[in-house]
Amino acid sequence: MQLHELQLNNPLKRRIRIGRGGKRGNYSGRGLKGQKSRSGRNMRPAERDLIIRIPKLRGYNNHSIKEKPIHININDLSRIKGQYEIIDKDVLVKEGLVRATAHAIKVLSDGEITKSFQCKGMAFSKSAKTKIEAAGGKVLE
Repeated sequence: MQLHELQLNNPLKRRIRIGRGGKRGNYSGRGLKGQKSRSGRNMRPAERDLIIRIPKLRGYNNHSIKEKPIHININDLSRIKGQYEIIDKDVLVKEGLVRATAHAIKVLSDGEITKSFQCKGMAFSKSAKTKIEAAGGKVLE
């Protein structure tokens, strides 16, 4: 793939001509009198192109800015090969279970746990917490 072979995901819409050059007749899509109907009132092209590229925001805008935590199951924790006293984010990054950019991690209860370990710095579902404690491990807040 070369730079000149890249294509836009959403191609720009074909612009409809308004005023002189537009095939609308009479008022040419500008309505009746007023400042907006006269020639020479448009923004400079560079400014206009920047504004066109910005997407229109529609509908309700109350989406949570907070990112959702990355989910890990108990069977992923039981597959950790190294001998660690405390399992935290650094251990999970080292073992390749999460990326270093992960800001929040939540442990879910899918799977069975065979060894006991202590976990720190993560969120846990209730059932995951009980499974870890039943196997002899601890959940450190």
